[in-house]
Amino acid sequence: MCGIVGVSNHSEAAQVVFLSLYALQHRGEESCGIVSFDGKGIHKEKSIGLVADFFSQKVVEDLKGNFAVGHTRYSTTGSSNLKNTQPFLATHKGRSIAIAHNGNLTNTEELHKRLEEEGSIFQTTMDSEIIVHLLAKTKNGDMKQWMASALKQLKGAFSVIFLIEDLLVGARDAYGFRPLCLGKKDGAYLLASETCAFDLAGAEFVREVEPGEIVFIKDGKVESFFFTDERRDKKSQCVFENIYFARPDSHIFEDNVYLTRKRLGKRLAKEHPAEADFVMAIPDSGNYAALGYAEASGIPLEIGMIRNHYVGRTFIQPSQFLRESRVRIKLNPIRDVLKGKKIIVVEDSIVRGTTSRSRVEELRKAGAKEIHFRVTCPPITFPCFYGIDFPSKKELIASNKSIEEIAKFIRVDSLKYLSLEGMLDVMKEPRHFCHACFDGKYPEEIPKNQSKFLLE
Repeated sequence: MCGIVGVSNHSEAAQVVFLSLYALQHRGEESCGIVSFDGKGIHKEKSIGLVADFFSQKVVEDLKGNFAVGHTRYSTTGSSNLKNTQPFLATHKGRSIAIAHNGNLTNTEELHKRLEEEGSIFQTTMDSEIIVHLLAKTKNGDMKQWMASALKQLKGAFSVIFLIEDLLVGARDAYGFRPLCLGKKDGAYLLASETCAFDLAGAEFVREVEPGEIVFIKDGKVESFFFTDERRDKKSQCVFENIYFARPDSHIFEDNVYLTRKRLGKRLAKEHPAEADFVMAIPDSGNYAALGYAEASGIPLEIGMIRNHYVGRTFIQPSQFLRESRVRIKLNPIRDVLKGKKIIVVEDSIVRGTTSRSRVEELRKAGAKEIHFRVTCPPITFPCFYGIDFPSKKELIASNKSIEEIAKFIRVDSLKYLSLEGMLDVMKEPRHFCHACFDGKYPEEIPKNQSKFLLE
């Protein structure tokens, strides 16, 4: 996934990028970085870990200049280490180029092999570095054509921000898999993955960058053009952004994420009702759909689990005792609420099934009498090649088990998924969404290496 942000010509560019990355932390917790330009030279700071843990006031203040780009990483291609931390920085014909990339290229192997044969030497294992090498090998007389020629060679998902000294450039692939938004603050323009970044930085949302569009920002002006004519017929925005990944206070794909998730819950209640004492969510991603389910069903909403907000994905479990406590560390059921009750549990998705099983076990221990599990999307049966780390088919529980078998595995009284039709019906412009992880209908040719499809 990853979170990306760029700022052009603001006196506190690095501070604005820091706040924006903080708001986009949910898009990646592995590493973070900011590159700035002060009119003379480049400054960079990168680290493994969370934005707030590394970017102290002094570190941010050392990032001089009115231009900056930042990244917070969730790896799908390339190992998790400091070398692979973005923004990726290179020098070409005396000019510094910093790149922050969100998404996953599907022709990485093909391009990597070709570029190496042509003499390119790679510093990282990220697919993002390929974009820089393509720029270096493309004639760059006209800036628009230079960018377009390089981006046309890419397949798969990319929302990308370039900082070429005092020029800020943003682009989305022709399908528009990943979001990218344009904002404005104090006369300066910003680019970011989601609008929640603008809210925290005190910026105004202007519009979304369109699929297949490149925007050039310099001297307080935005110039735009499309590098492909295929954008209108082939728009395939990732539906899982709306279901789970984007923050609920963001506006992406021309819709509010919170309201979308609430509509998913309402549709789920219509398709799969159940008799229960109350509805509850698995915090936090299920909260908003649970509101919709409760409202549509007329069954009261309760808070059955409390989340410890001081635990992230980086929590270390060095002992067997702590490993066994991992569910209680993050989520703790309220026994007096759950004891002897029939409950409807709303969750955004089930991937491997092991996490759902552990959470259900905790609800059983807390005294829940019946557990009816409801999921706001269809069963995930196919891997993702466009930037969400869905594993191979052999690890996807819905590829190997029927719904009845999954219900037995996670130990619930009933299990129901929202239908594909129902999920798409609540989206604005349903035909503009990619849902290949549910039905295997990929919008473009998938990579030749199909190991993700093996069940054994």
